[in-house]
Amino acid sequence: MIPFILSIISSSLIFVIFTLFKKFNIDTFQAIVVNYFTAAAIGFLFYGNTWEPEAMIQNSWMIYALIASFLFIFIFFILGRSSQENGVASTSIAVKMSMAISLILLMIYHSETPTVLKLLGIILAFLGVILVSAPEKTTGQKSKFVWMLLILFFGCGALDFLLNYVQDHELNVLQPSLFSAISLGLSGVIGSTILIYKVAKRKSKIEGKNILAGLILGVPNFFSIYLLLLSYKTTGWEGSTVLALTNVSVVLLSSLFGFLFFRETTTRKKIIGLLIAILAIGTLYIAEQNG
Repeated sequence: MIPFILSIISSSLIFVIFTLFKKFNIDTFQAIVVNYFTAAAIGFLFYGNTWEPEAMIQNSWMIYALIASFLFIFIFFILGRSSQENGVASTSIAVKMSMAISLILLMIYHSETPTVLKLLGIILAFLGVILVSAPEKTTGQKSKFVWMLLILFFGCGALDFLLNYVQDHELNVLQPSLFSAISLGLSGVIGSTILIYKVAKRKSKIEGKNILAGLILGVPNFFSIYLLLLSYKTTGWEGSTVLALTNVSVVLLSSLFGFLFFRETTTRKKIIGLLIAILAIGTLYIAEQNG
């Protein structure tokens, strides 16, 4: 249960840090690249002694680490661009509602037969996320960049499912901490290649504050992924329950951080959404305990 709670806190801190990036005029891409190397270094520093040479023999996990690394960096690319073109609200909804894809895949893959109470909890979770994330006003204009939202919706869902699959089937020898470190390190290599190209073309300039921001971001980023993998293993809950509870809890905690520390606008709709999110958490927890 402790890894599950710490995973939620770590993921919520990432949203807080990204909010601070805007305040301090941080180059987000530079910080993201540094963050990947920081996260990888943390994994190897604290958990490197768990490495088993047999992992090089039973090496089917390697392809999944490579796929995860591409998804990590690609999703971050699209996330940043979509926030500019489609708006932060629409982008955040696409990311959070990707839970639908991963939940469906997990239920099908694990042959889960959800109870009425669990289905009610999932529906409440979606409703809570929508009410908290949806913008108050719409412009009525259709964006030509809607394809980015679709990529985020399916990409984030696929990544969540991939991590669950890897935990269940590919980490027999390799520890989740090292799988996370290796995947994030590969993302850093991919990102640094692009960053070097941008610096060479004078489209970007390395600054100390961006490096510092990346060092800070890397800590919760590593633990959000590592602890989520650990949660699948230690809670004893079905994967779909862990995922739904994690997503709605992150939305709830991130929103509370926004209200308390960043003076984000509190509307009736958001308050109702937060209350529904709390109800969803309780419903899913009771459903799992009775299951």
